[in-house]
Amino acid sequence: MKYYISRKKRILSGLLAFIMSGLIPVSAYAAITNEKIEETSEKIKMAEELKKETEAQKQAIDEKKDNLEEQKSELQNYLTSLNDNLESISDNLDAIENRISGKEAEITLTLQDIEEAKGEEERQYDLMKKRVRYMYEKGDMSLLETFAAASSFADFLNKAEYVSKVEAYDKKMFEELVSIREDIEEKEAVLEGEKQELDGMRQEVLDEQDKVSALVTSTSGSLAETTGAITAAEMEQNAKEAEIKAQEENLAALKKQLAEEQAMAARAAKMAWRDVSELTFEEGDRDLLACLIYCEAGSEPYTGQVAVGAVVINRMRSAAYPNTMVGVIYQNRQFSPVASGRLATRLTLGASEQCYKAADEAMKGSTPVGNCLYFRTVIPEINGQIIGGHVFY
Repeated sequence: MKYYISRKKRILSGLLAFIMSGLIPVSAYAAITNEKIEETSEKIKMAEELKKETEAQKQAIDEKKDNLEEQKSELQNYLTSLNDNLESISDNLDAIENRISGKEAEITLTLQDIEEAKGEEERQYDLMKKRVRYMYEKGDMSLLETFAAASSFADFLNKAEYVSKVEAYDKKMFEELVSIREDIEEKEAVLEGEKQELDGMRQEVLDEQDKVSALVTSTSGSLAETTGAITAAEMEQNAKEAEIKAQEENLAALKKQLAEEQAMAARAAKMAWRDVSELTFEEGDRDLLACLIYCEAGSEPYTGQVAVGAVVINRMRSAAYPNTMVGVIYQNRQFSPVASGRLATRLTLGASEQCYKAADEAMKGSTPVGNCLYFRTVIPEINGQIIGGHVFY
């Protein structure tokens, strides 16, 4: 009943003030809120510029990656060409090796023919010597005796003609054998020359093979390096995409914050602020505020603890918020310890002596942060009054 009467008196006092003034003046809070709106607008502008800069950086990375992809494609095509060339060189080398093997086989056969020709030449030479020895020596009979034993001159001529024919045959056979051996030796020289030429070709092909193999190794290294650069570029892309996403989320949050602040400013401009003396505190409010201060700023400096309490009292003073401690603290999605259950737990245990002292000071109207209605951990996107680890705005 006491609470109902007090509330009724506050409502009547407000109506009386409205009637006497004719219009509700813009409060100091509204001025601060307008300043905050300008700050938030400036932050949105800066965030948009930062996002554009990040997008430009990402575009540069995209172009770099495209160039690397094109370079990789060219290197792959070049490597394929080199491998095809290397395969062709290998086939050519195999063909030359086969030709060399064939020449070596021919040379081996030719050397065998030379040895056989030499052997035949020596055999014929031995036979010729034996015939000459037989004809000219014939045991202990001399050639003169052989001719002297001729029965007639015709027989003598026949014997002489026989000897001459044998000599001519031997000479012809010997000359033919020498000619055959010389032909075979000449063929061997030709084959050796051809083999040397093939050896030279093989060395040229081996040199070309080494050259192409070196190019393959170098190109493979460049390809691996380019692939690594592409991977690095992709990582940069992902990082920039994540950065842009974070910036977009931050920008959206700032725009949402701006909208909320503009809405709150519009409401505040139409509403009056109550004086602390007009507030009514119920039994248990002191415990509730002290425990909230403990949850939100238990490790903060004493001034920061008073500031948290002042934010709650400022909301009770503003017509834009509930005018009771319970209504302000338990308003939906306003204070995280409420949703997490920490506040409920702390209420069963109680707060520290310093937090009770800070609650008492705030409830008496002490406010180190003016008419601020919000606080949170310090972030670059929000300008405000920083006390300890909190920014008040």
